[in-house]
This record gives sequence, structure tokens and C-alpha cells, in this order.
Amino acid sequence: MTESNRTTHFGFQTVDEDAKAGMVHGVFSNVASKYDVMNDAMSMGIHRIWKEAMMDWLAPRNGQKLLDVAGGTGDISFRFLERAPQAHATVFDMTQGMLDAGRLRAEADQMADRLEWICGDALALPFEDNSFDVYTISFGIRNFTRPQEALSEAYRVLRPGGRLLILEFSQIPNPAMQWAYDKYSFNVIPKMGQVIAGDAESYQYLVESIRKFPDQDTFLQMIRDAGFENAKYRNLTMGIAALHSGWKI
Repeated sequence: MTESNRTTHFGFQTVDEDAKAGMVHGVFSNVASKYDVMNDAMSMGIHRIWKEAMMDWLAPRNGQKLLDVAGGTGDISFRFLERAPQAHATVFDMTQGMLDAGRLRAEADQMADRLEWICGDALALPFEDNSFDVYTISFGIRNFTRPQEALSEAYRVLRPGGRLLILEFSQIPNPAMQWAYDKYSFNVIPKMGQVIAGDAESYQYLVESIRKFPDQDTFLQMIRDAGFENAKYRNLTMGIAALHSGWKI
């Protein structure tokens, strides 16, 4: 295939690579104002526990510089700065509406001097090499057109000794439990999206995108292929989500 007609997935659809970023942008622009409310509803609040587990493993330290890619409304950056009050966080997202929603949160005012909000492309980060101590993504990398390139960019902008930590929906190792979770995801979440956010279609895509994302071990190898060492993962809630970690040595 030539560079101009490569295809990728958008949920269960096959689309031109060049079209996917715009389609994902449309999804998150549509749901930005209700994104945090829907996260609570879909996960029954469990996403908050997962994000605290992410911070526990990361153990933020004062003086560190965080780049939170696909950082949306700032959830991870706020948690990071709460634990390291003298650190700095850059929230980076492709959707300005998500960043605008984040700026309206109470935490944004309290932490304004330690926060930066930047809109851009995760596959071409506008930062120098070796710029950050920590790079995080929370429920975002499965939406990227070329996740492997995003991991390579993460490696580039991290300083030697820097840490990569990614929280993403994953695969439940137990087939019966995965079947039950699929039934919930496909039958309940889009309807919930329609009621709460007025948008069933976007949440249908988000459910499908989880099923298209690599399993824990496959994604772990992708992280290693990007150059990260001491890479490992931890399952959360039986594998509904997983935390992947790696170091730039």
C-alpha cells in the first residue's frame, strides 16, 4: 500500500489513515462537555480508583515535569500536582474543547501557575528531545492512528531516566467475564451516552475502539519496541483496564 491509501480502524469500521484523526477529533469534540460525567456513569466511578492506582505506581515527586498526552480535561495532571505540589504539568490534547472543559474545573484555577494547556498532535509533539520526566496517557492511546509512532515520540521527549505510564482499557483473561463485559459495553454504554451526552454514536465508537486495541502482552511488546526498558504491566479490575509502565534508560 502506498502512503496515501493506507487504512486503519475507526471502531469496527475500516477508514483511510488520513481520515481517522479528524473522526476522533469529532467524537471528543461532541462529548467534551459531558466527558467527566460519562466517565463516572460508565465505570460507576471505578475510573477514579484506577487513576489513583496510576498515581500510586508513578509516585510523583516535586520538581518533575509531566507531559500528559490525550490529557483531556486534566484528570491525571490534577492528581499528579496534588501529590507533587512543586511539580509542573502540561496537558496536551488534540481537541480544544476538551482542554477548554478542563480549564473550567475548579482545580485548574488552584493550580494555574503549575499547569499548561496545549492543543496538538501526539504523533508530532512540539517539544524538544529530553524535555520531560514523566509521560502519561489515560484512555487515549487506543484512539491514535499509529500508536507505535506515539510511543516513539514519548521516548524522544522523555529525559534519560524518564518514566512512561499508560492507563488504558484492555482485555479480561477470563472468556466468560469478557463475554459479560461485552454485553454490558455494547448494550448499555451507547444508550447511556444518548441519555447523558445526547450522543450514542460516539460512545458506540469508544466501545468498539476498546475491542480493537491490542491485549496486554502485545501492547507491552510495542512499548519495548519503542525503546523502553524494564517494561511491565498491571491488570486493574480483572483486566478491564491495565497500567503499562516503561523507562527511558
